[in-house]
Amino acid sequence: MKRLLALLSAVVTALAVAVLLPASASAAACGTPWSAATAYTGGAAVSYNGHNWNAKWWTQNEPPSTGGTGVWADQGSCGGSTDPTPTPTSGTCNYPAWVAGRAYVAGDIVRYTNGGYYRATHDNPGYDPVISTWYWEPYGCGSTQPPNPGGFPVSQAQFDQMFPGRNSFYTYQGLLDALGAYPGFAATGSDTVRRQEAAAFLANVSHETGGLVYVVEQNTANYPHYCDTSQPYGCPAGQAAYYGRGPIQLSWNFNYKAAGDALGIDLLNNPNLVQTDPAVAWKTGLWYWNTQNGPGTMTAHNAMVNGYGFGETIRSINGSLECNGNNTAQMQHRISLYQSFVQILGTVPGGNLSC
Repeated sequence: MKRLLALLSAVVTALAVAVLLPASASAAACGTPWSAATAYTGGAAVSYNGHNWNAKWWTQNEPPSTGGTGVWADQGSCGGSTDPTPTPTSGTCNYPAWVAGRAYVAGDIVRYTNGGYYRATHDNPGYDPVISTWYWEPYGCGSTQPPNPGGFPVSQAQFDQMFPGRNSFYTYQGLLDALGAYPGFAATGSDTVRRQEAAAFLANVSHETGGLVYVVEQNTANYPHYCDTSQPYGCPAGQAAYYGRGPIQLSWNFNYKAAGDALGIDLLNNPNLVQTDPAVAWKTGLWYWNTQNGPGTMTAHNAMVNGYGFGETIRSINGSLECNGNNTAQMQHRISLYQSFVQILGTVPGGNLSC
């Protein structure tokens, strides 16, 4: 009898312990991973970022997020499935790839094409993380780090050697401060490619500014000519406000508008920032280098990292006036600067130097 009572007591104790265990002690299994290629209807169940989610209604590529449009209902944490976007553990990262045009909310983390990770600082409709830096910030994730301005392959001493008579406005620190806007710049590919791109950018900049001497365009007679009144936003800063400024001599109201939008800075209404803030000035140069084809067929950044050579950077910047035999003296000046700068950086110029 005592033995039977003891057994009954043990069973009751075990049941009590089981009842007292929290529901989270055994997490739900994760459902089918969410996919950007799938259009979900109301009631659909997916997993994302270590949680299960149910669609409230038809979705249009919105990733599950409690801070978004409210399309998805959070069903709680899950584990033990093939969910491709769990919270990173043990120093690893597995965030989803960034997709252009997909809506993101502040806090979302994505993997960019350069291998780095970025976190949204503001809601946005799918802006590029390395261009729209007001909306995104580099995110250090496990052992995988986004390109780092600290790895810029040009030292202060080398910069000074390249520009011994430069205007004090063009500071080395200003350049370093601007690098975060385009983390892939001079941080993509081999050490040789990184040095070549840095040299190519600085050589073109040197040519455009007389060795980083000129902050603004010297021919003031041109100033009123840079207002394209056909643009719907016009020239709110004034008819003659969009003259050349900075390391690439940014000019025209539409370029100030485009650069400002990309950088999260209102340059259309405040063009003088390009001649008063060294970091902003350098950012406009990097904006053009990394995002604009100009009269060429590719960006200068793509030309250098994909092996097309320095000549294609000339074409992207001023090819309509200097390439194809139009002004060989100007083209050769850029090439000579580039050859000098790669030597300072301890590397080789590569092929395809002319255009």
